[in-house]
Amino acid sequence: MKTEKLNLTNEGVTLTAYILDSSPEMPNWNYRPAMLVIPGGGYNFCSDREAEPVAMAFAAKGYNTFVLRYSIGKGRAAFPNPLNDAEEALETIRGNSEKWRIDTNKVAAIGFSAGGHLCAALSSMGRVRPDASVLCYPCILSSIGDVLAEPVPSVDEYVDDKTPPTFIVSSREDGCVPIENSLRYADALEKAGVDFEMHIFSKGYHGFSLANEVVFSKEEDAQYNAHINGWVDLCVTWLKKTFNY
Repeated sequence: MKTEKLNLTNEGVTLTAYILDSSPEMPNWNYRPAMLVIPGGGYNFCSDREAEPVAMAFAAKGYNTFVLRYSIGKGRAAFPNPLNDAEEALETIRGNSEKWRIDTNKVAAIGFSAGGHLCAALSSMGRVRPDASVLCYPCILSSIGDVLAEPVPSVDEYVDDKTPPTFIVSSREDGCVPIENSLRYADALEKAGVDFEMHIFSKGYHGFSLANEVVFSKEEDAQYNAHINGWVDLCVTWLKKTFNY
């Protein structure tokens, strides 16, 4: 694996690439699907738990992965700054497809919480959009802006027939981001005729990420959320069908 860190246009914004090695022993992977990882953090910070561990989980499934650390904090996180960062990241990935051996028709994006809001904004409002979108306990509605660094648009209002197929995973007991956010986005996808798959678990903390011992410092937290940790496999199965590979 090769890693590369790029500085994007806005101050402090970076894109870290994790590029798997090619090999004649694996001819089916000459060009790989890509996953742009957008961590959460309330637009106040970018969570490490939802960054490199997620990138490594999808790398293990054969993806070249990229972690975006976007504009955060009061003022800097005001829209459309983060959306501009995500658009630039997506253009950078596709623009370097030969160098990084990426199939430009198989570039997905995944976002968590506030990063889920940014991923949904990229998918529904972006001048460039991913080929598939994965939303994990996403902030969607403008009403959630009270707990974020800056007000945000309700991105469900922007879903259209150009919004890519979407995978959603959330927990019903999430006390931070109400499940209504996921349901409203799914409803918008349905009305727009966009293919989607949604998994709502009855139990699970907000910010469960991979829901395993890699991301939880306390064993009891990992155990409490363990029933969710199959979501990555469910997501990859869905992506295989969506990307037809």
